Amino acid sequence: MNGSFRGGNRVGLLRTGSEFFPALLAAIDGAGSEVHLETYLFADDATGRRVAEALIRAARRGVLVRLLVDGFGAHDFSAGMGRELVAQQVHLLVYRQEVAWLRFRRTRLRRLHRKLAVIDGRLAFVGGINIIDDLDTPGHIPPRFDYAVAVEGPLVQEIHAAVHHLWTLVRWATLRHRPHYRRTVLPLAPPLGETQAAFLIRDNLRHRHDIETAYLAAIDTARHEILLANAYFLPGRRFRAALCTAARRGCKVTVLLQGRVEYLLLHYATRALYDELLAAGVHIVEYHGGFLHAKVGVVDGAWATVGSSNIDPFSFLLAREANLVVRDAAFAETLNASLQQAMRQHGQAVKPHHGPRTWLGRLTARLAYGLVRLAIGISRYGGPEYRE
Repeated sequence: MNGSFRGGNRVGLLRTGSEFFPALLAAIDGAGSEVHLETYLFADDATGRRVAEALIRAARRGVLVRLLVDGFGAHDFSAGMGRELVAQQVHLLVYRQEVAWLRFRRTRLRRLHRKLAVIDGRLAFVGGINIIDDLDTPGHIPPRFDYAVAVEGPLVQEIHAAVHHLWTLVRWATLRHRPHYRRTVLPLAPPLGETQAAFLIRDNLRHRHDIETAYLAAIDTARHEILLANAYFLPGRRFRAALCTAARRGCKVTVLLQGRVEYLLLHYATRALYDELLAAGVHIVEYHGGFLHAKVGVVDGAWATVGSSNIDPFSFLLAREANLVVRDAAFAETLNASLQQAMRQHGQAVKPHHGPRTWLGRLTARLAYGLVRLAIGISRYGGPEYRE
């Protein structure tokens, strides 16, 4: 695990963009020295414009503003809004810029999927919320259902180090030479609360399995209840076995999954796993209130995680991700209560043999699952847990 638990932090849960964006904008407007923002998507919409304007205001008053976006998720950003930001002295880098759309390359699958912000090295945001208007969800009930956390205290030093490390790598790769600046090393912040938390990343070098390992450790030691909410859920054999084993030993295991169809292949591939999980006693609830984008979990009312990592091979094996793991009963209870409310209001429990119910539906699900496994195999990134 790349992040060890540190005490003395203050961690606040932010539910959907209605809580996240006001907090982010206020932090940017209050910045005195540095703003660093990482995001997969940066939409040219009302929310994106508000964030861009805040970044410009910060740059104009002399704050060093660094923005890192993904070259696939924000593929047209540099030619549009990004150009305006650069003209206003915002430093912009693009992670793996897409230049050959018609040619498949393995590296195209390795994306920057984490969503992080660090303000003055004193306040950090970690979560799954992109810079996009989460009330703009055509055909579905708004808002996008997602979470982030605001962090203050000693742990911010690790988050600050992580964003600057990746900025350096991308700058080096883009300019093909070592950058001419040094990262400011922050002193350890004094305790500002009582919460123990760890910051975890997933990369393609030393930290390939840290987030998955943290999930598995929590699941394997759970005694009473496991509640996971995930937008894209396609766990490998080891993760499924851990959930099934926990359910069989008496834990109440619930997974809240996307009920709407967004990506056909992933949607039906996930449904191919329903029978195995339901047979072991795992409860599956589909969210039909709108667009589920959350990537969170609560175990035994004492362990919780919020971040960008889905429980699927793309997050666990390919993308750069970031999650915060919190050991705090009050925080875990707040997150659990929010998830329980969402399930009561918008959840539909999946019954054994409920879906896919027809032979055609089952065949479609199995074919979709097979195609996803084939794609992972062809990419040569997949581990043995996805080669069944």
